[in-house]
Amino acid sequence: MRQIAPSDLTVCIVSWNVWEDLQACLESLYSGGNRVSFDVIVVDNASTDATPGRLPEDFPQVKLVANPENRGFASGVNQAIAAGGGRYYFLLNPDTIVPPGALDELISFADAHPQAGIIGPKLRYPDGRLQYSCRRFPTVAAAIFRNTFLEPLIPGVRSVRHYLMTDWEHDEVREVDWLSGAAMLIRAELVEEIGGLDEGFFWGSEDVDYCLRAQQAGWQVLYTPQPEIVHAVGRSSQQAEIKTILHTHRSMYRLYTKHWSRWFGSRWLIWLGIALRAGMLVADCYLRRLGGKRAVDSKE
Repeated sequence: MRQIAPSDLTVCIVSWNVWEDLQACLESLYSGGNRVSFDVIVVDNASTDATPGRLPEDFPQVKLVANPENRGFASGVNQAIAAGGGRYYFLLNPDTIVPPGALDELISFADAHPQAGIIGPKLRYPDGRLQYSCRRFPTVAAAIFRNTFLEPLIPGVRSVRHYLMTDWEHDEVREVDWLSGAAMLIRAELVEEIGGLDEGFFWGSEDVDYCLRAQQAGWQVLYTPQPEIVHAVGRSSQQAEIKTILHTHRSMYRLYTKHWSRWFGSRWLIWLGIALRAGMLVADCYLRRLGGKRAVDSKE
């Protein structure tokens, strides 16, 4: 039996070359006036910026796990979980700002909903816009249009609206298919039952997979509109756009074949469709670079 540490919460942050964002995120956590006890574990995936040197100096209370190479998001989360031991684990991206009292709200909500294995708060972009952080399970139709050149050509496609849950105001507690791993609270009992994240997902779709596994084990996945956390999106991925596109599409293929398509013929068709989608996004990335713009985050 795993020994539970006295903390209520272990905050798990996986970071790669985003020191300024990470610094702001940690400052928001420690200045939030939260009453719950929490510890923070940062798994750094071989950053070459100021993170390895500045983090121990500026935040000595944070436990740093420094990887000699980039092991990906899922693996980093599992390292943080293994190093922690709170009643809950809070997966948190380094490009987030957590408002005062947010951790108290999350723990209070989780304690009041013991059937929920995974809980996600509302996310907003820095400009205040709603971020669609809870979604329905992906479909092939949604993948064809979402974040491709077809989306602006045919706006308001039903499959994309259905996937993003745009038919809902996101202002009430609701059981959902999956939640963004950018801010995801996981009950320790769920980890004990189904294990950690699937490390076969290097970057992307690991949150979809984990929510589906939780539901298959009989747990609820709940969205709550409070608290609201600011998430900038894609700070790390913008530094390696082409690699991010390739990683996310490999993960997309793994997700579909792991859960929804085990017949060889359909797997081949899925591979072809995902490869074409990745190719469109890579081409779009190069075109945007020529125009001085960044590519759309393929994980968003």
